Amino acid sequence: MKHIGIAGNIGAGKTSLCQALSKNFGWDVHFEDTTNNPYLNDFYYDMDRWSFNLQVYFLSSRFKQILEIQRGEKTVIQDRTIYEDAFIFAPNLHEMGLMSERDFENYQELFKIMMSTIRPPDLIIYLKASVPTLVNHISSRGRDYEGNMSLEYLKKLNQRYDHWIENFTESKVLVLPGDDLDFINNPEDLGKIINLVSTQSHGLF
Repeated sequence: MKHIGIAGNIGAGKTSLCQALSKNFGWDVHFEDTTNNPYLNDFYYDMDRWSFNLQVYFLSSRFKQILEIQRGEKTVIQDRTIYEDAFIFAPNLHEMGLMSERDFENYQELFKIMMSTIRPPDLIIYLKASVPTLVNHISSRGRDYEGNMSLEYLKKLNQRYDHWIENFTESKVLVLPGDDLDFINNPEDLGKIINLVSTQSHGLF
């Protein structure tokens, strides 16, 4: 099956990149569910109470997307991967004391069961961005629930992203410098990304 995953921290530009690549290559897009997510707003105001609920919701949502992708015949680009839920966000909440040991173990067991039934993406595109770039993007989109997000939280997530992507071997990986490429406003930067993606995906499809 034809599956491309876009990975990156909060505010890295994943959704915008999904839209741009979808338009260029004619791929379908599966977006991250932030509009109808029943836990997201509560989570940012009380992370300790809602962390497990939020992470299980995201895990379930992305697992459903993957099943649909693998059963279908079209090439699909996915806004955030299931690996980020399990290797970055949930462990970070656990380390910060915002998810109990019991909940974290339950979550990890659920993830392992899910992963035994699906295949990894053909290609993962990682948008690597510094905290200042993330903050700038987050501020510009004006989501109220993201106003309480701390710089330390974003920094910890970035550290986990770098460690995860350096050790990930299940798919081909393309790392894009999010600080240097303004693919939203600069057609030349978008063209560079399209060429890189075309090179990486050659032979996959």
